[in-house]
Amino acid sequence: MESKAIKNEAVNEVSASAPVRVLTKKDINHLAVRSVWLQGSMNYERMQAGGFMFSQLPYLKKIYKNDPDGLKAAMVDNIEFINTSPHFAGFLMALLLSMEEGHEDRATIRGLKNAIFGPMAGIGDAIFWFTVLPILAGICSSMAIGGSILGPILFFVAYCAIFATRFFTTRLGYNLGVKAIPMIKQQSETIGHAATVLGVTVIGGLIASYVHITVLTKFVINKSSKLDLQTDFFDRILPNILPFAFVFLLYYLIRKKKMNPIVLICGTFIVVLILSFFKIL
Repeated sequence: MESKAIKNEAVNEVSASAPVRVLTKKDINHLAVRSVWLQGSMNYERMQAGGFMFSQLPYLKKIYKNDPDGLKAAMVDNIEFINTSPHFAGFLMALLLSMEEGHEDRATIRGLKNAIFGPMAGIGDAIFWFTVLPILAGICSSMAIGGSILGPILFFVAYCAIFATRFFTTRLGYNLGVKAIPMIKQQSETIGHAATVLGVTVIGGLIASYVHITVLTKFVINKSSKLDLQTDFFDRILPNILPFAFVFLLYYLIRKKKMNPIVLICGTFIVVLILSFFKIL
């Protein structure tokens, strides 16, 4: 009797600590379909954030049915900057929703989101945009050029099959999230630190890859030599020093001076056009 009581007490303790399932399999399947809205409001300030939040909104409302403050906090978190692979977006959405069901700490949920969306973008783009779809398009285009009707049909069927993978990845993300909650709770500090390091690394890579500033101005020293400001001066100090300085200037203006990013974008266009007109850049 005593062992049975202990067993029942342990079962009750596990049940009490387990997250309450609010979402159904039907909801997760609908989420997979709604994930197509990911890029419905792309913008330079928040990228896919609007579509990311809109896709999850019905399920956040269901989870926080009687908690308007909790719904507000979840919506604010999901409107922050995100840029990930559309094909894997359902996985991330479902993973986060499973944590919302468990009412996990907001910092943990936010940290996990920031840690995952960058690597998922790289994996998804490498698989779909740079491998599967180009190869598939090349094969099907060759068939279509040769006069075969199977070319466009095969591409359409294959693309539908790729879309169907959203259902699998979304369910996987939801199930993984529920099982991963205890581990995440224990390692929340480590996850938060890893998210910060990863975020800084990704941003650093983006700066080096997408921000390019080249000074075209050259000074004539004598008949046989010229001073190239870019190669002979700036690059000798530190390669890519101008993109580095420009990005941190914008960061300073946004963070410290609270300037509007739209104003900075418009100002950058104007400055670039003026400097290009005078052949400085």
